[in-house]
Amino acid sequence: MTKPYIYITRKIPDEIINPYVEQFDFKMWEKADEPVPRDILLEEAKRADGLLCMLSENIDKELLNIAPQLKIVANLAVGYDNIAVDEAKERGITITNTPDVLTETTADLTFALLMATARRIVEADTYIQKDLWRNWAPYLLAGSDIHHKTIGIVGMGRIGEAVARRAKGFGMSILYHNRSRHVEAEKELQATYADFKELLTTSDFVVSLIPLSKDTNQLFDRDVFDKMKSSAIFINASRGATVDEEALYDALRTNQIKAAGLDVFTEEPIRANHPLVQLDNTVCLPHIGSATEQTRTDMLNLCLDNIAAVFSGNAPKTPL
Repeated sequence: MTKPYIYITRKIPDEIINPYVEQFDFKMWEKADEPVPRDILLEEAKRADGLLCMLSENIDKELLNIAPQLKIVANLAVGYDNIAVDEAKERGITITNTPDVLTETTADLTFALLMATARRIVEADTYIQKDLWRNWAPYLLAGSDIHHKTIGIVGMGRIGEAVARRAKGFGMSILYHNRSRHVEAEKELQATYADFKELLTTSDFVVSLIPLSKDTNQLFDRDVFDKMKSSAIFINASRGATVDEEALYDALRTNQIKAAGLDVFTEEPIRANHPLVQLDNTVCLPHIGSATEQTRTDMLNLCLDNIAAVFSGNAPKTPL
């Protein structure tokens, strides 16, 4: 009997797929650090029974229309804005993602980005590398305190909660804005629900952890940055398209807000000449929120477990 054919859109370690080779025929794109070209992805989709894909792959109507055998798309991410979910559901295709396993790791990175931005860590490292340090001075590369300040978390999901736990350890006051109240977080973390405007005008750190949707596309626009404190620091570890990058650039360039730490961008990858990269008061990272060896391995294992469950006639662990 022919084994189901699974196409993986990046090169991953053989030891991760070895436990599944008796159940599936696998093929991978040959490169780990470059996305599969669109034409090759479409050709593979025509005969694939399952896809294990990254956020860089657009699993759209065009692809789904030429994939008659496709049973599952396992997305190596929590977000799934790269997938035409409604189109997939109409065709009976299962979509899975990778929540939970990356929550703590992403929260670590989010808080590290907040700290690096507030204390000007990257700028200070560059200062020494450029051989500019000549003397100690009272306000040399003076940054912003984190302890006992107010953090405003926009999107109190799993990752938002985990960031709030870290903020609590720094003695921070925690505000949050969400589509609905998170009573457990309020009790456990002494987090306070705030409407969006109140959060913006009150917070010393505004942290975006929202999914990308029609409602959140460019939510952080010029009006939003106008409402923030001039001393406020903006952190985005969610999706780049939730931010109007031109408005953010203007707010940073004119010191309308103090600084920004960004792990995501509207178009990725960005280049060194991107306007936000040119600013001294901005820390830019290459979308590494969940990038630890253990977490990425756990995410891949979850994708493969979901695929195996579907072809065994069982429910996947993390369906949308």
